[in-house]
Amino acid sequence: MSDRPAVYLGLGSNLGNREGNLCMALRLVKSLCRLEAVSSLYETAPVGVEDQPPFYNAACRVTTGLEPEALLRFLRRVEFEVGRRPGGPRWGPRPVDLDILLYGDQVVERAYLVLPHAKLAERPFVLVPLAEIAPETRHPILKKTVRELLTAAGEEGVTLVAPAGWHRT
Repeated sequence: MSDRPAVYLGLGSNLGNREGNLCMALRLVKSLCRLEAVSSLYETAPVGVEDQPPFYNAACRVTTGLEPEALLRFLRRVEFEVGRRPGGPRWGPRPVDLDILLYGDQVVERAYLVLPHAKLAERPFVLVPLAEIAPETRHPILKKTVRELLTAAGEEGVTLVAPAGWHRT
């Protein structure tokens, strides 16, 4: 799989056992992806719908034989298995949220999939864990490193919950 691009995923949970939900999601992701790195675990305030519990967030690097659209369909199945159901308010509470942040240097613009993730450069809750595992990775459109994007966005509201390795406990 070494000739396959690095794929970075964002993980979030704010319902139920947040850490347990993310651990389950990572175990399920490993069925079709090679898990290469997982960030520390962070807690952040919700974005969008503010009247909901805080999120646990992390990022991971995987390699996979799945193309972006197939990976997205797979991640939606993983979310369903962890307990997420369709419907509810956009950016509302959920047991798990899995996003493709970067898929190598691919740029995709479809109604259902935008790569790199459309809000990546402005979200500290994504950039803090991503910078931990991919600080020198370049955004294929903005041409800035993840570290540079994080410096611009800041780290406000992102609190460390558990160091790297949390997902193995």
